[in-house]
Amino acid sequence: MPETAHDTPWADRAWTAVLERTGQTAAEVGPRFPLYADPESGTWKSTSKGSWTGGFWAGLLWLRALASGAPQDRAAAAACTGRLARWADQDTATRGLIFWYGTALAAGPGGDRAAAALREKAARSCLAAYDPQRQLVPWGAAFGGPRMLARVDSVPGLVPLLAGLAAEGERAAYGHLMRHLTLSRTECPPRPAWQAGPGDGWTPGAEPAPGWSRTTPWLMLGLADGLHFLADWLDFRAAGGLWEAVDGLTAARPASGDGFNSPRSAPGDRLTAPRLAPLAPSIPLVPLIPPAQETHPSGPVDSSAAAIESVALLKLAALARATGRGSDAERLTARARQILHRLCTGHLSDRGALTDGCYDAGRALAPRHELIWGDFFLALGLALLTGRADPFAT
Repeated sequence: MPETAHDTPWADRAWTAVLERTGQTAAEVGPRFPLYADPESGTWKSTSKGSWTGGFWAGLLWLRALASGAPQDRAAAAACTGRLARWADQDTATRGLIFWYGTALAAGPGGDRAAAALREKAARSCLAAYDPQRQLVPWGAAFGGPRMLARVDSVPGLVPLLAGLAAEGERAAYGHLMRHLTLSRTECPPRPAWQAGPGDGWTPGAEPAPGWSRTTPWLMLGLADGLHFLADWLDFRAAGGLWEAVDGLTAARPASGDGFNSPRSAPGDRLTAPRLAPLAPSIPLVPLIPPAQETHPSGPVDSSAAAIESVALLKLAALARATGRGSDAERLTARARQILHRLCTGHLSDRGALTDGCYDAGRALAPRHELIWGDFFLALGLALLTGRADPFAT
């Protein structure tokens, strides 16, 4: 159930601050796309084309437009979505991030027909790129490097984007999701990148390295969207397999003390037993705000990974609630609420910027900065927690 304003005054204050920051960002970058901002000055590094993050800026503008109802906010959001069109036929699996998050709110609650048409065009282009032998949409060559890669950041967005294209798209969405789940979970921690080898084989990719902060949150988000958008297509066994993957990925992510009382689990709950596993010494617990690289726990943290996880958890909680897993839904919601509370009370600046995001720890690029996708997922998480948005509107 959504939180009430009385229950979460901190969330309402943070929501207001993040939307005010969105307005400030829009005034600063104009028709460009923000990437990351200096934690001290708040000045944005921006790009004219949007890169792989452009959809998050469009999505954030749509969250503001739907909240305010102001015609000028809607016009700004629609114009930003329109500027994503150049990416529709680019050879990159990040089109899932660009076009799902950049069009979902626009085409859904926003009722924007141009955005709906753009989403379908991008989805069909992604479907045409699907490799049935490898069972995925390859990472692509648009950003350089090997084309035939499997990277977990190509899972979120691409699953619902493909699933919207009837049976053929649903098969591709499921294949893409399962390929990444199968590959990533052959190692512990999950390996986020794999390169195609001889025949049908795969070899471990070097970047991002295992222990990357966003690996599991991206997979959790893809799982949530797969369970929802493929619900009518999945048979009982396939759906059960996805829930088992949820079990494994959430095992080290229990609710913990952060100023809230964690709900107790009921005996026999479907997701309960796997998540009790963190009590074993062999499974380390994942902190609410993870390090950017698990192998460097004293290095920078990544608030953006935590924000992504909060949204994934709230989506999974909605699915658990709808399928009779009540206490599982409570537990997933509890951790999401704790993450969002920690972000809003410990990492949100006075100007409404989510700081302490890490763009790329390996290259020391923007290691403690405000990141545009961090702002987006924080805003979305707050909207889901407080009932301002539907869990699967985007």
